Amino acid sequence: MASNRIGRINEEIQRELSALLRTVKDPRLQSGLVTITHVDTTSDLRYSRVFVSALNKEQEKDVMKGLRSAAGYLRRELGAALRLRYTPELQFIADDSIEQGAHILAMLRDPEVVKPANPANEHIILEDEE
Repeated sequence: MASNRIGRINEEIQRELSALLRTVKDPRLQSGLVTITHVDTTSDLRYSRVFVSALNKEQEKDVMKGLRSAAGYLRRELGAALRLRYTPELQFIADDSIEQGAHILAMLRDPEVVKPANPANEHIILEDEE
């Protein structure tokens, strides 16, 4: 039952932080698209690991520095928005799961990498190949 509560808190933190990112005036965060992919909060609500993905991978280090410098502001605003006994300390972690997913999808679509499971089906033409 406690894990269900933590899951709801994680979702609420993710939703609030996504909205708060638009209010941060740091130019490092204004330059590109920043997405919060996942939030993982400890059971005592003291720490939250926030997994962040940046669209422009060249600026990812600058985005992470900008998020770390804005962590105090984000934590204060998060505490005002959520009714929790403790407002968790935010730890930002770069997440490359979107990039990995795109790479796997590209590999699956490549006929040289993925062969049909049944060689008798090689004559079937998929919609994308037309």
